[in-house]
Amino acid sequence: MSLADLRKSYTLAGLRRADLAADPMQQFHSWLQQAIGAQLLEPTAMTLATADRTGRPAARVVLLKGLDDRGFVFYTNYESRKARELAENSNASLVFYWAELERQVRVGGTASRISRDESERYFKSRPRGHQLGAWVSTQSEVIAGRAVLEERLREYERRYPDAVPLPPFWGGYVVAPNEIEF
Repeated sequence: MSLADLRKSYTLAGLRRADLAADPMQQFHSWLQQAIGAQLLEPTAMTLATADRTGRPAARVVLLKGLDDRGFVFYTNYESRKARELAENSNASLVFYWAELERQVRVGGTASRISRDESERYFKSRPRGHQLGAWVSTQSEVIAGRAVLEERLREYERRYPDAVPLPPFWGGYVVAPNEIEF
């Protein structure tokens, strides 16, 4: 079978200007709530595209963890490839794709770090295993094998038997939109 022969007819409600909110952020929030209500797998998953200073692009899926007047918030390791690229070139693009709803939203904007206090509040809300994972994982780096991660996890479990502090290399970004396409 040829890939060119694979196609689908989209039959759900189309996009009509009369049905859209005047404020794109309000419209996004409405669609996000519908995706959550439809119990989609990972309705907050978004593809984050970045580019380094030469324009070489990279994309990966991250989770939306906040949405407010500033924009779209996600969290990551500040030593990751995405963070290095955002330090060189703050332009970013997000794509939310909700296949079951036959919808996607593309957001273009500028990413900047959020405050350490805001990152800490979010970090404290995460399950302990996720907090430890932030210390253990060296994003975008090659490791010798799973055993390395397992040993590092044991090390950090010993180091932090109670509260796990926010790593200095971990925190959030907000993508302030300058365009939203439905």
